[in-house]
Amino acid sequence: MLLGCIADDLTGATDLSLMLSREGLRTVQSTGLPQDDLDLSEVDALVVALKSRTIPAADAVAQSLAAAEWLLAHGAQRLFFKYCSTFDSTDEGNIGPVAEALLKRLDAGFTIACPAFPATGRSIYQGHLFVNGVPLNESSMRDHPLTPMRDSDLRRVLQRQTDLPVGLVAYADVDAGAEAISKAFAREQAAGKRIAIVDALQDAHLREIGKALVDVKLVTGGSGIAIGLPAAYRDAGLIDRLTPPATSIAAPEGRGAILAGSCSAATRGQVAKAQEAGLPTLRIDPLEIASGALTPASVIDWLVSQPADVTPLVYSSDDPDSVRAVQEKLGRDKAGTLVEDLLAAVAAALPAKGFTRLLVAGGETSGAVVNALGVKALSIGPEIDPGVPWTRSRSGPDVALALKSGNFGTPDFFLKAWSSLA
Repeated sequence: MLLGCIADDLTGATDLSLMLSREGLRTVQSTGLPQDDLDLSEVDALVVALKSRTIPAADAVAQSLAAAEWLLAHGAQRLFFKYCSTFDSTDEGNIGPVAEALLKRLDAGFTIACPAFPATGRSIYQGHLFVNGVPLNESSMRDHPLTPMRDSDLRRVLQRQTDLPVGLVAYADVDAGAEAISKAFAREQAAGKRIAIVDALQDAHLREIGKALVDVKLVTGGSGIAIGLPAAYRDAGLIDRLTPPATSIAAPEGRGAILAGSCSAATRGQVAKAQEAGLPTLRIDPLEIASGALTPASVIDWLVSQPADVTPLVYSSDDPDSVRAVQEKLGRDKAGTLVEDLLAAVAAALPAKGFTRLLVAGGETSGAVVNALGVKALSIGPEIDPGVPWTRSRSGPDVALALKSGNFGTPDFFLKAWSSLA
């Protein structure tokens, strides 16, 4: 195994697994620490999915270090710390504390932070993160219920989370190519910087950055930064060849269902598009869960009652004002946990009811669903939209899973995803 990856949520791990697989690394994803008997004989990259994005920083550091120890003990030559392309975090962490701890564990002097993912509209210029051309603090991420992002300057955001000096490799150096980027890395290190935000506006920039990272022990960023790593590793002789990505994935026979727990603008648009297309939908209200009026059993009964030739959608997605109103009544964490726990319980029962093809929207929801199903490892299939592949379980019930970050996917994602299954 060449590359050991630590992702701070499940959909982020799947996103990274897709990118590495698409670019030629034989990649497997695990949920939590892998089983020691996991066969790594034909694996170039292993992505460990944690649920550490919004937990206390000390806990995120402990979980990330445990994953790093496992990966290093099983032969990883490089580490990759993956977080969201919108840099989801608070002033307490968790990106800075985890990056700092991993640098210390590897006894490494320098790393980068680059969440750019141009294919999904995430770009960095002069250290500022833009989402579809809008500064991060003016995008819908400004109102994220768990990690509201009110500053687009990633240097400031990251510096509030770590005592390590944060620098910048700006557009002019990145656009000049790998050699200039490498010199900029050296310049930042000489100036005492331990982490550098790296500008990137297009995939070509990410590929040049990848070349400059070939000897860096720790890479941190979104999945986009992985675009350039496989070819750079091959060209440096670290792996023999690149493996063509999967173009299809065989899915078990059975029905499909959509479980959407994200309240992001993208997911709300996808729900609306599905409703316009006539999909049967059931809205989950956290207040009804709290009162006992809505239970997993009632949701399962509703799903089973839908016609077998349609794909039903269960969703909790709502606008920011409504989400805040619910959080004021129930508490922020409890409101989210109620929805996650209900959807997880529903998902756990679905394979026995004949539902073997599940599309799940939302990082927290996806993690809860996969844990409830008991799926410990995933094979990576074809890309549906940038950052979102179909996967198939390698343990637990035999299911096909599309695990979508709330912010990802085109408006018709819930409608078109099914055509990628064989």
